[in-house]
Amino acid sequence: MIGAIAGDIIGSQFNGPLNTKSKRFELFTEGCSFTDDTICTVAIADALLNNRDIAESLRDWGNRYGNRGYGSQFWCWVITPGMPAYGSWGNGGAMRVSPVGFLYSHDEQLACDTAEKTAVVSHNHPESIRAVRAVTSAIVLAKQGHSSREIERKLSVQYGYILWESVADWRRQMTPTVEAAITVPAAIVCALRAKSTEDAIRNAVSIGGDSDTIACIAGSIAEALFDVPEELEVHVMPYLPPDMQSIVMQFYEEISL
Repeated sequence: MIGAIAGDIIGSQFNGPLNTKSKRFELFTEGCSFTDDTICTVAIADALLNNRDIAESLRDWGNRYGNRGYGSQFWCWVITPGMPAYGSWGNGGAMRVSPVGFLYSHDEQLACDTAEKTAVVSHNHPESIRAVRAVTSAIVLAKQGHSSREIERKLSVQYGYILWESVADWRRQMTPTVEAAITVPAAIVCALRAKSTEDAIRNAVSIGGDSDTIACIAGSIAEALFDVPEELEVHVMPYLPPDMQSIVMQFYEEISL
């Protein structure tokens, strides 16, 4: 979860016209902040930890922290109680799903089924569902000790993603899009080609495009592969308000049991 949040905060300074194609940059600057990626990740963790309705939790946290980069359709969903899912093929389900993989790392099928439930309240397009299940599988497999190469092979077969391309390949071809079918395999590659959680986030930022979300997803998978070093965590937590910090601490207490 901290890996995802770190990716979001670090990537936030490079969104849109501020995209970079370099891995050499300062991780934390005055231009960094948490975005909708972090808010929705915390909302999913809160729902799972405290037996809250998923849609209600997402709306609650979204309304607490407005104007944080939400897509227009999702924001409409947040502020409209009872609004059904709207068929989004975006990466909004995948960016928020990381708590599921860690909480249910003992059972990939259960984790993936739960992940789908967290997505379909808003993002019920088949591409969004494929994305959340793939990210969750990657986290579970990493937590179970599978290597990056083994994870790549399994996800390629199970989800049909092309994952043999390099980070440099994605750096050349990435466009400004939030499509799950494009951004999620890119984020997976950035994590699987990395040597550490920080390296995965740097990979993700360097390919451009939807930097905060790609880095959020890559960071979530990288955390399962490498853990998050203390020196990264201590920079992340001060960006979060107390209510978010409380959920993050509750989350790590739960998965450490």
